[in-house]
Amino acid sequence: MVSASEHSEPVGTLPQRVRRDFSGVGYGEAMRRAREIVPILRERAQRAEDARMLIRDNEQLLHESGLFRFHQPKAFGGMELDFVAVVDVPAELARGCPSTAWSVGNVACHHWILGYYDPETQREVWDANPDALIASSIALAAGRGRKTPGGFIVNGRWPFSSAVDNSEWNMLAVTVYDDDGKTPIDWRLCLVPKSDYEIIDTWYAMGMAATGSKDVAVKELFVPERRALPLSRCRGGREHPGAALNAGALFSIPLVAASSHPLAPAALGAAEGAHELFLKAMAQRAGTYTGARVADFQAVQIKVARARCLIDSARDLLRQSAIAFQAAAERNEVPDLETKLRFRAHSAFAVNQAREAVETLWSCYGAQGLYTRDPLQRHLRDVLAINQHFSFNFDIAGAAYGLFALGGRYANPTM
Repeated sequence: MVSASEHSEPVGTLPQRVRRDFSGVGYGEAMRRAREIVPILRERAQRAEDARMLIRDNEQLLHESGLFRFHQPKAFGGMELDFVAVVDVPAELARGCPSTAWSVGNVACHHWILGYYDPETQREVWDANPDALIASSIALAAGRGRKTPGGFIVNGRWPFSSAVDNSEWNMLAVTVYDDDGKTPIDWRLCLVPKSDYEIIDTWYAMGMAATGSKDVAVKELFVPERRALPLSRCRGGREHPGAALNAGALFSIPLVAASSHPLAPAALGAAEGAHELFLKAMAQRAGTYTGARVADFQAVQIKVARARCLIDSARDLLRQSAIAFQAAAERNEVPDLETKLRFRAHSAFAVNQAREAVETLWSCYGAQGLYTRDPLQRHLRDVLAINQHFSFNFDIAGAAYGLFALGGRYANPTM
């Protein structure tokens, strides 16, 4: 088995000795595999945090289980599970290691997004390696592009490209400008091979340390048209280039509107894992100064119940919107803008609830949690870090929905 410490330089996706076909794996089996590896991820969580990346042992385990490929088209050996799997699988894994679960949600959803690209581009990636991992940075303002014959010239430096060390490709969000360089005219997600971008190690973070979410940069890079996905054609339905190859409902879901769903589950699972750790710790704990059994304190009992309800509420909110996205696609319907904005607010609200659940448990956990050897403090730091993501700022997501609901004009050409 290859360990992270053996690689001083990024090497991309671990080569696999065999080509695996997961097209026969259903939702139940995928969840069983996820549950089975939770204890392993939990045992390796500190090593992963120290490595500041998706460690190679975990990457290999996830390759073998197929859990990177639960949204990959069946035509290329993926599971192509319903959209709710992007909530349930990472949430399960996050009970053991939220950072690893975040990376799984990221790279798994990029298999889904690649299904929207030109068929030639899908074959370029997956015929060469169906296990290829793809990183991303979705900060549209970070990348600038201009049209050129056959494609685009792209410049930029993008932050927070999770699992970039493990990936062979990167999806970089780019705003394309008119000749004046001031007027935006198009919005593209540019697929770039590892050889074409620089990785800048900025990832020294207080939480989610094992995601390896470093910066990437390109300068005057030519990106062919077929590798530059037009986001304005991915707002729901089958207008996108990949529809000619992938006719399943999964590939009719609006990309930007649903883009926070693959990331939010790491917070759900972090809260679930914290709840489990709290119950286990409190079962036998006595107060250091009083000797009283902590589990007998009504204040502690109430906080346990509150945290449980927050977690359950967050999970139901996120799952139901994911199920609704899938159901609309199966009916060949595109959700209206009000629904898209409401569902984005759901994901932000769910992450906020997950953070509150962990904070509630932490508030009565005691000084034991100050030790870095206690895993509960990692779950706390991780949910705080996740909550800092732009997608989970409820003031932003809530204001967008509220503006539209109250009759205001909300303009986003990618929604």
